[in-house]
Amino acid sequence: MNSIRLKSPAKLNLYLKVINKRKDGYHNLVTVFERINLCDDIKMTANTTGAIRIRSNNSELPTGPKNLIYRVAKLLQKEFSVFLGVDVAITKRIPIAAGLGGGSSNAATALLGLNKIWNLHLNIRQLAALGERIGSDVPFFLYDYNWALGVERGNKIQKLPSQRKLWHILVVPRIKVYSGEVFGALKLPAGPFLAPATSPKSPLKGISGAPTNILTKARDDVNILTRALRKDDLLRIGSLLSNDLETTIVRLHPNLSKIKNKLKILKAVGVVFSGSGPAVFGLAESSRQAHALKAILSKKYAQVFAVCTL
Repeated sequence: MNSIRLKSPAKLNLYLKVINKRKDGYHNLVTVFERINLCDDIKMTANTTGAIRIRSNNSELPTGPKNLIYRVAKLLQKEFSVFLGVDVAITKRIPIAAGLGGGSSNAATALLGLNKIWNLHLNIRQLAALGERIGSDVPFFLYDYNWALGVERGNKIQKLPSQRKLWHILVVPRIKVYSGEVFGALKLPAGPFLAPATSPKSPLKGISGAPTNILTKARDDVNILTRALRKDDLLRIGSLLSNDLETTIVRLHPNLSKIKNKLKILKAVGVVFSGSGPAVFGLAESSRQAHALKAILSKKYAQVFAVCTL
């Protein structure tokens, strides 16, 4: 196999709790990921020149060293002495720097695709370890999970036991908000950090140095949300949507609050920002409602999507 075509899906964060700042400059967090059916298409073809050539239908997407697919290919070439190159064609549908994980998803897709066309024979754990070096969200996209819990930097992944498919109305304003900007402006409460009181089997046990009360709340909230997902309790799910970055996002970009208010007026079941924004989404009761809301909102906003869980 010297060529492969793959889907590269976006994600939403139904829950995001920032625990504390880490010594490495990143932040410990707890998040609930949902993989959605808004996808880029990526075609990769091996070449014998060693060159990494990327083209896209989106002129705003970098195609050189700043592109995460480029960085993945360079990393694999260096780590495994790969003499082959790759030609990459990206059909971009996921908005850039929107909080939807498009770049991380592309990086994960590149890891999966290059592993095959370059015959590297790496297992999923090896790929995830490489993915962490590219971006915190990359490991989530490597696993074939529609629902997952992410802890530490969001890079430690545990599958959530839910088959629930949710419909959403998603609005992405035409501004870019980068995670470094948001996390850099995040104001965490001062005070000593205490050791977490978690059980040995808890997926949150890896978050060392976290305040016990914050960690306990995150664990409890995630458990309640997981039960609501299993029970298909849409109203309960909507009431539990939460993002600790939201206040900072709105402080940096005040006009984004208007989108959230508009979705609430239109009776979306719970409204929240995804990741570090600026994408705003609300739950819909059905595909029909999601598409009806899309028709209304498309009159005002250029990037509106009716999306569902993959």
